[in-house]
Amino acid sequence: MHFMNAIVRLSGSSARRLLSTKSRQIKVRFVTNDGIHEALGKEGDSLLDVVINADVPLDGYGACEGTLACCTCHVILEQRHFDRITPAVEEEHDLLDLAPELSETSRLGCQVFLSEADAPEISVRVPSIIDDVRSH
Repeated sequence: MHFMNAIVRLSGSSARRLLSTKSRQIKVRFVTNDGIHEALGKEGDSLLDVVINADVPLDGYGACEGTLACCTCHVILEQRHFDRITPAVEEEHDLLDLAPELSETSRLGCQVFLSEADAPEISVRVPSIIDDVRSH
């Protein structure tokens, strides 16, 4: 009973990670103007989770911690990865409209979750400007 209450209180990626039974490792390549940063994530992790858990050095990335309040985790996906993920909700579209270097395959990293379709690796481009729209 207490365990179920604990699960109910968890939110977002923490709950998904706890409830996930899969543990396949997926390499994530974050391509920036400064080079390529590689990290490992698990199925069910968001790209933001990967950045945080692997301490990927992307200054300012994920400033709102995945609450759909900024666009600092903006990434540009390869078409095949963009096509396989759940379509963006209105709040994400609104934030992406404010994102620098917007592309047809832009998404917020907090809304992109790794799946077996990404294995063995996924590459994402991180725009050269990470802008927190909350400060405008």
